[in-house]
Amino acid sequence: MAKSQEEKVSFGTRLKQIGMVFKFTAKQDKWFAPLAAGAVIIPLALTVPAFMAWSWIAIPFGIMIALLGLLIVLNLRSNAAMMNTMEGQPGAGAHIVSQMRGDWRVNLERPLSATTQMDVVHLVIGKPGVILLAEGNPARLRSMLGEQKRRLGKVIGDAPMYDFIIGNDEGQVPIRKLRMTLLRLPRNLTGKDVNQLDRALTALTARPTMPKGQLPKEFRPPKGMMRQMRGR
Repeated sequence: MAKSQEEKVSFGTRLKQIGMVFKFTAKQDKWFAPLAAGAVIIPLALTVPAFMAWSWIAIPFGIMIALLGLLIVLNLRSNAAMMNTMEGQPGAGAHIVSQMRGDWRVNLERPLSATTQMDVVHLVIGKPGVILLAEGNPARLRSMLGEQKRRLGKVIGDAPMYDFIIGNDEGQVPIRKLRMTLLRLPRNLTGKDVNQLDRALTALTARPTMPKGQLPKEFRPPKGMMRQMRGR
């Protein structure tokens, strides 16, 4: 269940990734192009009078401000565009957690529980404790969460357990607020505690209850779309 070690990315590959994010954001967000242009043009325009006042030193400074502004706009707008795309997609919450920095452990390939009606519960282990992320029909999810809480409660001991239903109704957590919701949870466990809990729950959930038949393709998160989410 632990995250695999991140591979080193070359400079060329990183530039290609940024280019893909630019293209994706521009396609999804009509305001991205004008905001990005403004973030570049305004600092460069201000560089002209600054150059006349402070000589050549204003040029690299103006270029740096323009690049910084462009990256800030890209960061904010791409994040919003990705959230809009993922909202309502089964498994989106678990995929966001998998991209968060820190010791957050979730198995994207194998939900803790799932139904053929596209209801899914993912198990997350982190410093706050055991977290159940549920997506789908709230009525069915409550029953699924109750079953899994009884099942996991037999082995987690005193470790805290949290459960969240992803959605926009009252008592649910919107997908765009999930990251901050988890980051605000208290850090109840040490790294050693997380490792022990991971081993115990991995053994328990080695053969989870799954619906008959192949898991629908909709549960499989899109590849390469959330790399820029790390650390946000």
